[in-house]
Amino acid sequence: MPLPSPLVLLLVGVSKARGFERFPCVIPARGEWRNDLAKPARAWQRMLSGRRLDLLDPTPVDIEIEDIAHGLAFVARWNGQTAGDFAYSVAEHSLLVEHIFGRITPDAPVKWRMAALLHDAPEYVIGDMISPVKAAVGPDYGALDERLTAAIHVRFGLPAQIPATVKKQIKRADRVSAWMEATRIAGFSQGEATKFFGRPKDELMEGLEILLRPPREVRYAFTERHRDLLARM
Repeated sequence: MPLPSPLVLLLVGVSKARGFERFPCVIPARGEWRNDLAKPARAWQRMLSGRRLDLLDPTPVDIEIEDIAHGLAFVARWNGQTAGDFAYSVAEHSLLVEHIFGRITPDAPVKWRMAALLHDAPEYVIGDMISPVKAAVGPDYGALDERLTAAIHVRFGLPAQIPATVKKQIKRADRVSAWMEATRIAGFSQGEATKFFGRPKDELMEGLEILLRPPREVRYAFTERHRDLLARM
């Protein structure tokens, strides 16, 4: 009679006193052993530019702004749960964060405006994950995000790691944008949004809108803003 596939054996210790415990051991049947090291799982993404980006070991030479702009223009914030005929994209959010950052730190060097624009750039390949899901996934998501961020920064003339003070200011701008998005298009009450993101100062939001545009339009706007900042660095 052929062995079952997979064959599951329950090894029962003859005596707990001798240190044995009952535990399952899964053993593949004959001919089903695999050499997993010989065929590693694919960890790269083919981009529309033709680049092949290794997600686990990204290099600056495989990163193009056109790929980033295209990807972010099609990635929805809030898991797509926003009002309007178009999803609120990460590209649109990034443009708003960069603008708010400029209000918070009007004298900041242009390179930090670039860092603000690219603060969510890794999401062009790993997607936008809401905070509760990030917490559930654990540190692996953060490590992947950090590697991609470092490669993106170096590609566009930024240090791999930006100063903590600048990162904090970008995060503040990010939270202002999140509060605006939450209350205007994501169904949050002001009290609920304030609980999660803090209540921004009115002068930081004055005259700003949450734009909902087709992906093609926001992709172009993101690319043009990047080009403008890069020329001034």
